[in-house]
Amino acid sequence: MKRRLIPLLLAALLLASLLSLIAGKVWIAPAAMLAGDERWAIIAELRLPRMLLAVIVGGGLGLAGAAMQGYLRNPLADPGLFGVSAGAALGAVLAIFFGLSATPYVLSACALAGAGAAMALLAALAGHSGSIIVFTLGGVVISSLAGALTALVISLAPTPFATGQIVNWLMGALTDRSWNDVLVAAPLMALGAIILAGTARALDALTLGEAAARSLGVNPSRLQWQVIIGVGLIVGASVAAAGVIGFIGLIVPHLVRPFTRRNPSSVLLPSALGGALLLVVADAAVRAAPTVSELRVGIAMSLLGGPFFLALLLRLRRKLA
Repeated sequence: MKRRLIPLLLAALLLASLLSLIAGKVWIAPAAMLAGDERWAIIAELRLPRMLLAVIVGGGLGLAGAAMQGYLRNPLADPGLFGVSAGAALGAVLAIFFGLSATPYVLSACALAGAGAAMALLAALAGHSGSIIVFTLGGVVISSLAGALTALVISLAPTPFATGQIVNWLMGALTDRSWNDVLVAAPLMALGAIILAGTARALDALTLGEAAARSLGVNPSRLQWQVIIGVGLIVGASVAAAGVIGFIGLIVPHLVRPFTRRNPSSVLLPSALGGALLLVVADAAVRAAPTVSELRVGIAMSLLGGPFFLALLLRLRRKLA
């Protein structure tokens, strides 16, 4: 099963991606797609970039979650713990508050700037020691601060329209995304993924303890910077393109870990593929659901992730009892 995991995930992702192209309030048969049906424009301009964005965002968040759980050696770790997601959301909210969101790329740029500011602050708080405890506490502080500032901006919004825009953005969605959003997210996601892939051996060594990892040549400060930059790029690009979508980085590593060797390096790629698969399926489901208005995929993931997180906590408590 371990050897077949990657091919199975790839096959499932391909099938889910094809389903995502035909599913929706208006279902388009594959034969119509091949016959030059005029509805092909719906796929080419709306569903295809949306599906690709789901693959990119879901895959990036799954990879970031696996890297964070490996680095912190904590099965409850999630990319949102960094504070980068909250910082990116704050940047996007400020763009909406000041009426800049209508200008192309400004909203994405502000979200990325917020993520960058959160990354810089986290690095400053963590210092050069490479301490995981200080790193974790720094992420909690940044998340709390950014969350409070976001709530302040919402309360000071000048119009109900601005408030509605902010709330919709914070819900997280892939609705009405275009090729421009894909072009914004893809390069940053790719760079972040390459950086996190480079931490694989160091994360494996870290499972033996910090002292043992140092003896094996791991530089804790360098590893910390790699994790901060890699996760920061992925989460920042994700929020810039799709708003806040949570729990993928928490759920997916737990689902794929039993089918791997369980060391961090063997979980990274399956988590990326699993995250892409999960978000593609979730987005197709909310788009095809018989509701008056489309359910935000960020809400759907929270409805799925909340019970999963609770079940995970109860299982861990039984193990520690």
